Amino acid sequence: MDLVLRPGRPEDAAEAGRICFDAFSGIALQHGFPSDIPGVEAADGMFKQLLGHPGFYSVVAELDGRIVGSNFLDVRSDVVGVGPITVDPAVQNGGVGRRLMEDVMRRAAERRVPGIRLLQSGYHSRSFALYAGMGFEFRETVACMQGPPIGGTVPGYEVRPATEADVAACNEVCRRVHGADRGGELTDALRTGTARVSEHGGRITGYATDLAFFAHAVGESTEDIRALIAAAPGFGGPGILVPASNSVLLQWCLHNGLKVQQLMSVMTIGLYSEPAGAYLASILY
Repeated sequence: MDLVLRPGRPEDAAEAGRICFDAFSGIALQHGFPSDIPGVEAADGMFKQLLGHPGFYSVVAELDGRIVGSNFLDVRSDVVGVGPITVDPAVQNGGVGRRLMEDVMRRAAERRVPGIRLLQSGYHSRSFALYAGMGFEFRETVACMQGPPIGGTVPGYEVRPATEADVAACNEVCRRVHGADRGGELTDALRTGTARVSEHGGRITGYATDLAFFAHAVGESTEDIRALIAAAPGFGGPGILVPASNSVLLQWCLHNGLKVQQLMSVMTIGLYSEPAGAYLASILY
């Protein structure tokens, strides 16, 4: 197979996005799950953003001059996240996915990053086997949850929009919980106006870049995350990603009308610390 890998370009968005939609929709349909990507237009818009963002490394696979897959590496922070990785259904199981993974892992090695992370749909056993075989370790199951806004507040916790002045405190919370910060994502969220902080006892004890599939949240306690979820006007994309090991948070979400859409696996290489607090993952990690 004469496969060529090259950097992604903005003009690849339409075709790479179509492949992304076909690939995600196809595997989800096979297993009876809704697709993570609602339509071709949504995929096209997402790929335009990723291919035009300086904080993402991109690679496109071509076979006989046509695009057959792509992959991305989120390099906005010290710990990097893989994905979305997609391969044209017509050439799946032929080694294209492995080549795309090897490329982004090589890029991560060149940057000497301390850790690489990804999320993987629990029903897709082939991708789990691929990542495990390439050295990724399973760390956590997260439940993708969606439903109506919860509303209300958590006593003692105030939620407000984040500002530039909050960045240092938010990054410190993330470092205490995860051992590394995600400042690049937080900065992007401030630009788009989706970032929020939770305050307790007169100081910032948690934050969220948004309450959505492509966003994350970190808190010193489960109450911080509950407060952020309760204050959200809605949950973007397929939903929020709640660690299944946090039974208190998971059950609270269920009791407040959220439903589990699917289970996903957090997998890592390199730096990883058991979280010393509460969090919501993003689909990027």
